Amino acid sequence: MSATPAATPVVTPLLSEVDQLLQRLGVPCAAYTGGTLAARSPITGEVLAQVPQQSAADATAAIGRAHAAFTAWRNVPAPRRGELVRLLGEELRAAKADLGLLVTIEAGKIPSEGLGEVQEMIDICDFAVGLSRQLYGLTIATERPGHRMMETWHPLGVCGVISAFNFPVAVWSWNAALALVCGDSVVWKPSEKTPLTALATHAIAQRAIARFGADAPEGLLELIVGQRDIGEVLVDDARVPVLSATGSTAMGRAVGPRLAARFARGILELGGNNAAIVAPTADLNLALRGIAFAAMGTAGQRCTTLRRLFVHESIYEQLVPQLAKVYANVQVGDPRTAGTLVGPLIDRMAFDGMQKALEQSRALGATVHGGGRVEGVGGADAYYVRPALVELQKHEGPALHETFAPILYVVRYSSIDDAIAMNNAVGAGLSSSIFTLNVREAEQFMSAAGSDCGIANVNIGPSGAEIGGAFGGEKETGGGREAGSDSWKAYMRRATNTINYSTALPLAQGVTFDV
Repeated sequence: MSATPAATPVVTPLLSEVDQLLQRLGVPCAAYTGGTLAARSPITGEVLAQVPQQSAADATAAIGRAHAAFTAWRNVPAPRRGELVRLLGEELRAAKADLGLLVTIEAGKIPSEGLGEVQEMIDICDFAVGLSRQLYGLTIATERPGHRMMETWHPLGVCGVISAFNFPVAVWSWNAALALVCGDSVVWKPSEKTPLTALATHAIAQRAIARFGADAPEGLLELIVGQRDIGEVLVDDARVPVLSATGSTAMGRAVGPRLAARFARGILELGGNNAAIVAPTADLNLALRGIAFAAMGTAGQRCTTLRRLFVHESIYEQLVPQLAKVYANVQVGDPRTAGTLVGPLIDRMAFDGMQKALEQSRALGATVHGGGRVEGVGGADAYYVRPALVELQKHEGPALHETFAPILYVVRYSSIDDAIAMNNAVGAGLSSSIFTLNVREAEQFMSAAGSDCGIANVNIGPSGAEIGGAFGGEKETGGGREAGSDSWKAYMRRATNTINYSTALPLAQGVTFDV
């Protein structure tokens, strides 16, 4: 009896396109074929590649290589280290179109957002290159004559990066660009939901290293692809003194104590249940546009997505019906299609979480606009939804917790104090905003008695950030900061130095100890 011939795999147009993209980006075929990790596109739900995964032992070996690289890289002058990051920025510029498209395909972002994420990588490289000549310490006044006191900053060690699917490449760059100029090596564990963009970014970085030359030691930038167990290796290894972890608050609760147990630094970028206040004096046309992007951009899958909206009772009936029309008419579909503003959710788990939150809202008597699945787009494993606008009578129920999907809860308020109190009445403290033309309200919102978030904006939404400002939040958001004015200090260690250039030995605080 003859054996049944094996079925020939069906090569779809998207599959072929991704293969060509990866080849152009320099990813070897062996890095995305024959493995056990299925890389899927949320656009169609289909499997794009089978990526080989690393084991815990592989992760430990990668950390070893990175630690050895650090011992050499820390002795390279910082401006020279900056040259590597400059070359990385050049390579990213050359690959922007292809990498941006790959972000769209693997994460489901509309093209302008995919390209925007790569632009953010380029921007942080530019920022870090300038920083490579500005790792300043201080000269400190000393009470002892004939002495000089100062602080110096030194490279810290291996920087671990655990990133999430929603910004599959930018988060790595925020950390890697700064870590490299600070003299650190980097080990990156990307989300298992977006391994292909990580492979492409790693290939781009290796081209920059090849151009840079022998000053860049082997193991300087390591990539480990796999499941939670290899992330745990990064968390627990004593050779990783600083770890940047982006994900849920639940993840942060697991990671934080383990880092603390070995006295490692954590840059935790966790949940965000972000709010905006629309005051009576607000420019409503501007507010409408700001709310729409902040709440629906990236299909509600940003940590800075607008999830709660507090509208003053005097303008509620004017603004909310307009907002409901925008929600009803926004184009949902394949993000590569012209005019689409809302692409797919990442997977079934995200869809189920959204539907559960909407059911809980209806049980509270909320009026729910939208929220249903959009049929006829992609395949059975692609999850497109209408963004949901949920009118609540009270600030309660699922509105108090982050659901990583396009749900916007709307609540009336009567006084600015009440609105600020509701803004602050959740566990997360990432981003917030107010729409007002009243300078007193704006200043109160940004004051010590105002928003308790790491980001507080006026007349723009809470979503989106520039690398010039520190990104991160308070409370259950983790307290970490990436990019911004002094974020480089998280990747370095500080030493205080006192030099005695006199012939005497005076002691501080008037202490005498004569022998």
